[in-house]
Amino acid sequence: MFIVNDWKLWLTLAWFVLTYTGLALGKLPWLRTDRTGVALVGATLVLLTGLLGFGDAGFAEAIKAVDFRTIALLLGMMIVVGCLREAGFFERLADWVGAHFQRPLSLLAVVFVLSGALSAILVNDVVCLALTPLVLHMTRRLRLDPRPHLIGLALASNIGSTATPTGNPQNVIIDNLSHISYLRFAERLAPIAILGLVAAFLLTAWIYRGALKAVANGDAAIEPMKDASRINAKKRPFLVKSLVVTLAAVVLFFLGAPMHLVALGAAAVLLLDRLKPAKVYRHIDWGLLLMFAGLFVVVHAFEVNVVERFGLAEWAPLREHPVGLLSVVSAVLSNIVSNVPAVLLFKPVVPALPLRVQESAWLALAMSSTLAGNLTVLGSVANLIVVEQARREGTTIPFWDYCRVGVPVTLLTLAIGIAWLLFVP
Repeated sequence: MFIVNDWKLWLTLAWFVLTYTGLALGKLPWLRTDRTGVALVGATLVLLTGLLGFGDAGFAEAIKAVDFRTIALLLGMMIVVGCLREAGFFERLADWVGAHFQRPLSLLAVVFVLSGALSAILVNDVVCLALTPLVLHMTRRLRLDPRPHLIGLALASNIGSTATPTGNPQNVIIDNLSHISYLRFAERLAPIAILGLVAAFLLTAWIYRGALKAVANGDAAIEPMKDASRINAKKRPFLVKSLVVTLAAVVLFFLGAPMHLVALGAAAVLLLDRLKPAKVYRHIDWGLLLMFAGLFVVVHAFEVNVVERFGLAEWAPLREHPVGLLSVVSAVLSNIVSNVPAVLLFKPVVPALPLRVQESAWLALAMSSTLAGNLTVLGSVANLIVVEQARREGTTIPFWDYCRVGVPVTLLTLAIGIAWLLFVP
């Protein structure tokens, strides 16, 4: 119940609105503070105003609010992908694709398959960082319009990442909160990802059918990366090691081993090498990890001082129709404040639902918050990575040009996901 003189309630609401407004806008008005800074400022205000307790007691409560398993899993996976990049894995992959798939439509299909498959195993944001320059390289060498292939890369990255708990940051959070096994998670959501990839490819190919009619010239075969053969020969032992460790980690995930420990273990093994660790560290998104830590604190204060007063989990429609309702609400929120902050809002709600619907609710949240990222360029970090990297390389993807593919793909894949979770046991 709202009480006028309840200072904790009103201060929590103030800092929560400030933080989430900053996340929605991407920065604080009239300042250059980015989303990471916004989350850090919000968490600091929570601590300084005693919303979780004063002094060391409040700080200890904030430390408990941070899910270090999520931070550890993301850090470990970022190091693994960084090692794969330094070992030349993605360059070799691009050379092989360019040598075997030179027609526009077949290249688009391969981009969808590779982006979707890699994003199911590794964190999709990092996959987009690695693949965007390679897709640009291939399309330019083949004298193709890069836009459908770049948009396809972003779409497939989001859709493919739906399949597993390690596919994207919000799935990592949901897995740690729900304790659904890796195998069960993949069993329920991987079919949605596969169907979604097929649907997204067909829609993209149809919408860009004019651009994809052009056939690459016979003399425009893809050229290997500069000094690729010499560099690859030197890096071959590290490449083999990186691939073996990555495959071993995935096997352990499926066997039910603690994912955060597996990811850290894989990262530790790969860092025990002659490669300079600084080269790997530059591939880690430190800002994302810091943003997560800040958001955990802000959301915990919101949970303690606000959400517990509403009894939201007792709302009858939510208890009776969690899949449809959560999917729609999280899809909308994910396009307002981004998917990770949207998922954290449901952290105190889903565990209070009846046990019989909790698994479906968590899976619906993972599916919808991820697929909703394809709606616009701003819908996910993966989209922004592709668009911004392409822009720096001289290729512009206009906002509405992306939306004419992203909107129908999002609506269709969400419909597929909701139907699958509702009607397929």
